[in-house]
Amino acid sequence: MSFDTLGLAEPIARAVAEQKYVTPTPIQIQAIPPVMAGRDLIGIAQTGTGKTAAFALPILHQLASRPAKPSPKAVRVLVLTPTRELASQIVENFQTYGRYLKTSVRIAIGGVPIGKQIRALNNGADILVATPGRLMDLQRSRAVRLDEVEILVLDEADRMLDMGFVRDIEKIVAMLPKKRQTLFFSATMPPEIARFAGGMLVNPEKVTVTPVASTAERVEQRLAHVERGGKLSLLCTMLNDENVNRALVFSRTKHGADKVVRGLNKAGIAAEAIHGNKSQGQRERALAGFRQGRIRTLVATDIAARGIDVDGISHVFNFDLPEVAETYVHRIGRTARAGKAGIAVSLCTTDELPHLKGIEKLIRQEITVVHGERPARPAGSEKTQSAGPGSKRPAKGGGRRRHGGRPRFDSKRREDEVSSVAFLKRAPGRRGSGGGDPAVSAE
Repeated sequence: MSFDTLGLAEPIARAVAEQKYVTPTPIQIQAIPPVMAGRDLIGIAQTGTGKTAAFALPILHQLASRPAKPSPKAVRVLVLTPTRELASQIVENFQTYGRYLKTSVRIAIGGVPIGKQIRALNNGADILVATPGRLMDLQRSRAVRLDEVEILVLDEADRMLDMGFVRDIEKIVAMLPKKRQTLFFSATMPPEIARFAGGMLVNPEKVTVTPVASTAERVEQRLAHVERGGKLSLLCTMLNDENVNRALVFSRTKHGADKVVRGLNKAGIAAEAIHGNKSQGQRERALAGFRQGRIRTLVATDIAARGIDVDGISHVFNFDLPEVAETYVHRIGRTARAGKAGIAVSLCTTDELPHLKGIEKLIRQEITVVHGERPARPAGSEKTQSAGPGSKRPAKGGGRRRHGGRPRFDSKRREDEVSSVAFLKRAPGRRGSGGGDPAVSAE
């Protein structure tokens, strides 16, 4: 199937052709026709599958087929998304695909003055892309009307629920017309998300897709067992390797991200942080520097990383292992895009072993150890030790040694004994890997 066969309005098809898009992705093939037909839809898809175009293209088609001037302060299409970066990316997509249409696209996000957003909505808008918190601010200021919304899109719904936007979303949905089209996109569909979706969709079409090649299959996964105090030193050593073209480093907290950046800068490595405490201007400047190559290393929290769409990330470093196993899959998917290979390196301390166990259970493999030694586990620990979300008994033959006593770290292998070249050029593991639906823990 090609985009030509989808029946998109000519101005949209022309814009798509100019982007050199020929073949739609699986989610686009499955989602665009029912959305064009006005059906409600549940799309289970992770980042990188082309889901933004899967709803942007048919929405623009519908607006083109029934043009109408929105009332003052009213919007026809409302797109809710969890982060500023993702909202900006979605707006760019709508503007790109709708360049030959007279469609007005507005954005409402925090971190920037609200006055400009209020003025932009005075005459209404065809499409408003917003984060829930800022939309509620605009509604309380009587700057936006939601009673004329024809289409509602909830993008990355699982992320919005994790971030505590449930009440805001419920209030927003209560302001919308009962008769509308609702599109619900989520990376995962646990029972609570399914119940949430069930209350706002009517006889929805359900689409579930994963990337053509599972992210894990294209990412060489490596593991370093390290003492807590040696993490920064080892990270500096690895980042100084010439093979690291562009690196994304994940920290579990905002404070931790800033601390890592200070340490890297002190070691002469140019790096910047991006997280929820940064202003929108700071975020945009950091992302621009990262995209343009002025900054080779970007340190981010999971929430801030949503919406980062940067080509050429050669390495992802998990400075802190995520507490939610699915987050690991989402993180390492930031490299190995567009069919390219990538490397993901995780730094693991003894207190993070439960998180490691949950991750390896999810991806159905033991990650190749390239630094330090995998600590042995006490006999019977699989039955008694809590291994965090999604954990299970490790696969047989996984190479774990067992003995009495506590898990131990082989301190004889100091961080400074491993050269960056040896670490980063280590032969990849040969075990197969599986994917998983990514979800991200809140900051």
